[in-house]
Amino acid sequence: MSEIPQNNVAEVPDYYRPRVLHVPAEKGVVKWMSGDVYETMAPAASTAGALGFTVCWVPPGNGPVAHVHKSADESFYLIAGSLEFLNGDQTFVANAGDFVFVPRGTRHRFRNISGEETHMVAFFTPGGGEALWLEGGDDPVPGGKPEFWPPERGMALAPLLERADVDMLILPEEADFDRPAGDA
Repeated sequence: MSEIPQNNVAEVPDYYRPRVLHVPAEKGVVKWMSGDVYETMAPAASTAGALGFTVCWVPPGNGPVAHVHKSADESFYLIAGSLEFLNGDQTFVANAGDFVFVPRGTRHRFRNISGEETHMVAFFTPGGGEALWLEGGDDPVPGGKPEFWPPERGMALAPLLERADVDMLILPEEADFDRPAGDA
């Protein structure tokens, strides 16, 4: 095992300096986003912009409208449940244990089409996209339940969508306009 040089702090190689980010379970920032629950464990600011990492719970029927991240890739790993993903203009179903990588510039969305809550992790590379719910989502209400947002509420986030760190374009499906609030 190598030892850290003790004679001169200036001679200590950078890889000996503590730089690890550790966020204990349930210590992330929790936000409600259109009926979903997102716990961001590592926002871009905590990773020098390298990534944004969020744990998500998606109730039956929920998920975001179709959209594109113009300057970040988005990845998902399903822990429990299943989701239907939109990939351009085609769909597929991802199940527990599946990994999904969405390259920047790809129109996509996910929707829980099962009768059970889906639990997954999602991350942006580089980070920044998570600012949408960190800044535009609702603070949890003790004893409350997150509610599905009508399209107007989501569209009110337009100023956040245009920011360089979020850089997102909404490209909804026709069904999104026919989906009344509460009927997720």
